[in-house]
Amino acid sequence: MSSPTGPTSGLPVRMPRPRQPGRHRRPEPVAAPAGAPPLVLAVPGTPDTATRRLAEELLSIARSELPGLDARIGYLDAGDTADEPGYPALDAVLGHAAAQRTARAQQTAAQEAAAQEAGEPAADAWAQAPDAVVIPLLAGPDSAVLRRIRQAVMNSGAACELTDALGPHPLLAEALHVRLSEAGLARADRARLFTVTTAADGIVLATIGGEEAAQAAGITGMLLSARLAVPVLAAALDEDGAVARAADQLRASGSRNLALAPCLIGPEADEALPAMAAKEAGCATAEALGAYPAIGKLALAKYTEVLGIAMPSAAGPGGMPVR
Repeated sequence: MSSPTGPTSGLPVRMPRPRQPGRHRRPEPVAAPAGAPPLVLAVPGTPDTATRRLAEELLSIARSELPGLDARIGYLDAGDTADEPGYPALDAVLGHAAAQRTARAQQTAAQEAAAQEAGEPAADAWAQAPDAVVIPLLAGPDSAVLRRIRQAVMNSGAACELTDALGPHPLLAEALHVRLSEAGLARADRARLFTVTTAADGIVLATIGGEEAAQAAGITGMLLSARLAVPVLAAALDEDGAVARAADQLRASGSRNLALAPCLIGPEADEALPAMAAKEAGCATAEALGAYPAIGKLALAKYTEVLGIAMPSAAGPGGMPVR
């Protein structure tokens, strides 16, 4: 049986870097408060080794930003793998988290009562916090997946806080830019005016989740367009012909060398789907976002925002680095 607390693997764990000397050193990262509820990453799609490595890497990034973070993985579609080590179902992870917090609350109840009688702060500052903060591993809204995640939360019996998807967000535009440049489809550095002969002059931003997801991805697309100075149109991979129609629209406006940028983390869609859509539209394609560091930081930002945990002042909202 797998442990509902999440997978245990031999992968290296990211540790915080030693604090550098000098007045330009980075601020010392804050640590996760003792007793704070866990961050549970809700991973869609059929779990496999690649998906597990991806999720673990993202949580490793989050832990490096907030040392001591209790971060776990729950698979929405665990199915037959739920009994295998390292692939716990989301509802089982949440149920286990709720049971842990109930046991902890019972152990500290007497301490809290005594503290209140003495007019002192409660012994457990997180006693009224949710059992877990659930972060969907989605780059954009997918109502069907989010509905299933809500159902899993209800089935678990846990009192959880479920956040929105990670995007749209400026850091997703940065990640998309990097993936396009890695594929030779965009210049890597705007400041240096570095050009690539195969650079695209029009981008189809592909997402999953129908029209709602495409509209949300359009916000990230505008940010990507500003970075690359080329037109970007969003289209849903799960809508027949949407990517091809977006490509035709870009060509009609003068673009000739098109690229498809998957606004996907990975597990939420069949990995062959972007390539198939790109072939139909007659354009090259970049890789999915995967374990790009911004994804782990965005997941952490959702968590700290829900719990009101203040990150270092040198960071932007939700602990995001200022760029």
